[in-house]
Amino acid sequence: MVDRRVIGHPLEHVVGWADFCGLRIAVSDGVFVPRRRSEFLVRQAVGVALAQGAVSAKASHPLPEEQRVVVADLCCGSGAIGLAVVSALAHTDLYAADIEPAAVACARQNLRAVGGHVYQGDLYDPLPASLRGRIDVLVVNAPYVPTGEIAFMPAEARLHEPAVALDGGSDGVAMHRRVADGAPGWLAAGGHLLIETSARQAELTAAAVTASGLTATVAAEDDVDATVVIGSMTGVTASGGELRR
Repeated sequence: MVDRRVIGHPLEHVVGWADFCGLRIAVSDGVFVPRRRSEFLVRQAVGVALAQGAVSAKASHPLPEEQRVVVADLCCGSGAIGLAVVSALAHTDLYAADIEPAAVACARQNLRAVGGHVYQGDLYDPLPASLRGRIDVLVVNAPYVPTGEIAFMPAEARLHEPAVALDGGSDGVAMHRRVADGAPGWLAAGGHLLIETSARQAELTAAAVTASGLTATVAAEDDVDATVVIGSMTGVTASGGELRR
């Protein structure tokens, strides 16, 4: 293990897990390592879920299926973000998808305990058609590093994480445009799309969300250099970060 770390393997790959939102997330070789800044995305997602009527994790009374909050995690990687969101809420159903086989296997391991459903495929393609118009909270940490900047990333990411989890196209927002374009067909009435992005790309990500017909709001937390664009079917946004229109 020391030898692997010395030659540059990510610590999380070496030990086989990452600490994320206080959860121990299994992370296998070749799988994107969840970043601390993504905990802000989780907090924003929990905020909009609560605003939509999900109750705290301490509540014990069951709800019928039609009243449960449906959470979807696209480009899920290890499944850390989706797991953290539903772990903070009660009465949720979780669906996750990723195009990378190694990530899907890892996510299935992590989400088994919460009954999460994990699919392999490109963005919305593998999701069951029955989810159309039913997703309340759609969280997405799609790649947003511009292609030309990948060479400048730390070797831990550049050499040991899949390129498909890093490369966001020429301006870093190619995947965000695809996600936003498909979101209205999958979101429930009053649903929200939350996309992690960077401060300098937030305007482009927000423009993609607006072009899809959703109301876009930018939430930021400078302490962890975290930025999230929230696309709302109703204009309701989460609390807990600096909001800018």
